[in-house]
Amino acid sequence: MTTKRMQTIEKIFNKTTSSKQIHEGVLFVENTIGNFSYSKGYGGKDMDSPMLMASITKLFTTTCILALLEKGELSLDDRLTNYFDNELLSGIHVYGSREYSFDLTLSDLLFQISGLPDVFEEGTNSAKSRAIEEDYYTTFSEQVALVKKLRPHFAPRTKGKAYYADINFDMLGEIIEKVTNTTLAEAYKKYIFEPLTLESTYLPEHENDFIPNIYYKDKSIYRPKVIRSSRASGGCITTARELMIFMKAFFGGKLFNKELFEQLTASNKLQATMGPIFYGSGYMRIPLDGLITLFMGKGELMGHSGSTGSFAFYYPIKDLFMVGDLNQMGNAALPIRLSMRLAMTTK
Repeated sequence: MTTKRMQTIEKIFNKTTSSKQIHEGVLFVENTIGNFSYSKGYGGKDMDSPMLMASITKLFTTTCILALLEKGELSLDDRLTNYFDNELLSGIHVYGSREYSFDLTLSDLLFQISGLPDVFEEGTNSAKSRAIEEDYYTTFSEQVALVKKLRPHFAPRTKGKAYYADINFDMLGEIIEKVTNTTLAEAYKKYIFEPLTLESTYLPEHENDFIPNIYYKDKSIYRPKVIRSSRASGGCITTARELMIFMKAFFGGKLFNKELFEQLTASNKLQATMGPIFYGSGYMRIPLDGLITLFMGKGELMGHSGSTGSFAFYYPIKDLFMVGDLNQMGNAALPIRLSMRLAMTTK
């Protein structure tokens, strides 16, 4: 059975990497106790090659928020006015001629239900389209100013609505720094890297910190300033080996109170451009029993993917963790499709 499962996984990965869109990649699949384990690299990458986590970094930010929640150092009901001055918040959320900027809470950010727009994907000169052309640094206050130029999508906490926007997690990162009185990198180190003994995972802060190249279609681009600007929403570097350690700890209750985490069950479907993805308390949920799979799957994938081709998911029904990277910024759906295929066809 194990050999057959490995052959299936290998076949799926080989088919994925045979695409002209993929120039390099890595896949690592394992069950909780590790007696089933499969890994394979492509294009010179392996389990210990540095990879850009991109939005999987949001799971690190979520970890810190939940750890601080457990310690009673913040509440998800806290308003953003507890952490930011009125000048910064003013005008960030005006919808239907009403201002909601001062009503936003931590929960709105964590669950992606603030309604705030996403400067990475939206606007005539979106951060993504600009990053493809040039490397540039953006401060947090500059990111907020860009958000204010775009229109929110709905009033906060509108029933059944969620909208994926990096600013939600950029703000959570700032809040973590204010609550802990340290840098975000230090908070990640305290709540994640040190407890799990992760030695190859880091949040780049300095010019000499190594940042991998990213592929956009056939072009390899180097964007250290863009990555260092992304911080809490997408700036971390790791390896597939260490990402697996983190994912098991995240869903296994090693980093924060698992009961607390399991109480945060609400999730809402994201905007249509995000396909079948729902968003829960700081992580993606992808149901496998819907129209997208012609109702042929069961259960759901839980975790996160990144816009550069990174992925980290847990499939509870088969007790499988799958992490890796396809390093392709030109098609954000690739890691989602691979993860869904692995979950649905692996016995």
